[in-house]
Order: sequence, then C-alpha cells, then structure tokens
Amino acid sequence: MKFGFTLTYSIARLVADAACIAEKAGWDGLFVGDAIWCSDPMVSLAAAAMVTSRIRLGTMIVPAPLRIPWQLASQTGSLDNLCNGRLIVGLATGATWMGWKSFPDEVTDTKARAEMLGETIDILTGMYLGKPFDYDGKHYHVRLTLMEEMHYPPRPVQQPRIPLWVVGVWPRKTSMQRAMKGDGLIPHRLNPDGKFADVTPADLREMKAYVDDHRTLTTPFDYIIEGQTGSLAPAQVQDQLGAWQESGATWWIESMFSLTTDQALARLQQGPPQLA
Repeated sequence: MKFGFTLTYSIARLVADAACIAEKAGWDGLFVGDAIWCSDPMVSLAAAAMVTSRIRLGTMIVPAPLRIPWQLASQTGSLDNLCNGRLIVGLATGATWMGWKSFPDEVTDTKARAEMLGETIDILTGMYLGKPFDYDGKHYHVRLTLMEEMHYPPRPVQQPRIPLWVVGVWPRKTSMQRAMKGDGLIPHRLNPDGKFADVTPADLREMKAYVDDHRTLTTPFDYIIEGQTGSLAPAQVQDQLGAWQESGATWWIESMFSLTTDQALARLQQGPPQLA
C-alpha cells in the first residue's frame, strides 16, 4: 500500500512547500482538488513538480465536465513531462453543490455529466498516445486525422497514458464499467434508498471482485481509499489500514481538507502512516 495525502485548494506556493516536506518525510503522493472556481490545480502541481523528484503528483479530483478534454490533455501532458512521469489524474463527474449554480452555463444534469466523464476518458486515452484518431461522442468530437502530426505536442512520459483514477459508484454497474476504463477506482457507495454511504472494507472487497471479473484491460489497477489517521493511536492505525489492505486497497490517501495550513504541514512532517 502506498500513502498519499490531499490538500485544500491552496495557492501554488503552499502546495510546493508541502510537496518538499512530504517528499522528505516519505510520503508517496500529493493530490490537490479542483473545483469550478479555485486555485488551479495544474498550476499548483507544476509548482510542486519543480521542487520534487520522487513523490507522485495528482488530482483528487478533476470534475471532467468543467474541462474540455483536449485542453485537459494539453495541461496534463505538459505536467507529466514537467514532473518526468509522476502524474496521476483523478476524474469524476463533479460536485455540483460546490458553487456550480453561480455559473448557469455549466452542465449540471447527472446523466449528461456521467456521459461527459466517459467520453473524456476515451479522448484522453487517444490523445496521450499522440497518434491520429477520430472520435464521435454525444458531447465531444475529435478529428485528429485532420491535423498534421507535426503540430502534435510531445507525448506524456507515461505510456500508453497517464494513469487515470476514476470515481465509481457501487452498485451502479454503468458507473463501475466507466471506472474500469481507467487505471484506478475511487470507490463510492449508494444505499438501497439511493443515498451515499461510507465505503467499508467489505464493500471494497465486493467491488474488487466485480472489477476482477469484468475488467478487460490487463494493465495495473489501483484501489484508492481516503480517510484520516492523524488522531488515531498506533494500534488503531494498524487495524484500520490493515483491513483496507486486506480488502485490496493499494493507496491510502490521508485527507487534510479539514485542517488548517499549519496543521496540514505539521501532519506531513510526521510522515505517512506505518503498517507493521
């Protein structure tokens, strides 16, 4: 299991400072959020890339409908080259309650946003390869066959693509199938009444069994769990993380969204959780 952390929507300079501290303290990954109006995560990750050499850098998460796929391909491809192949791109439909009503031109329909997420995965996959292809979706259309390859930007360092972690909602099969087109599952769960509930290790085990049975790609696939261990005793950390690891989790992401900047930096200096 690898250990990363998420930061609030901090300015780039603070993210760079946090990245330096985290790399020295032994963390495996730094992830920043994205929203409809915030400190741009691409700028923050670029700042972190310039002052680190080992730690993975990524988004948790990019709301796919807010970024045109070919622009996202340009941004993330440039970042992957800047950090020499350390980028991970987390994708989801987006949390519309986080200010979307202030921008009435944005797409808020749940089904449409899910479709846009699926098409974004397809288009990023094609564009990261840096080869001609055409794509016709419901929301996006690409005609790279009409562009001379001499105008293509450099391909990302990571091939065949930058790893894509995708939110999947269990037990919705369409959502899970969409996530399986990526390289990692950020699991969410719905109760029978249609309301979201906390994911348990037993839930993750069930999701992993589904992925193992239905995913057709043979590339590595991660399972990402987010939570907090900072206030737990060592024995509690062992119990909690051990259960997730046994259920198939490959990344633990320490959530620091509720912490102040000083609290987050202090937590980073302590280093990642330790499993016996």
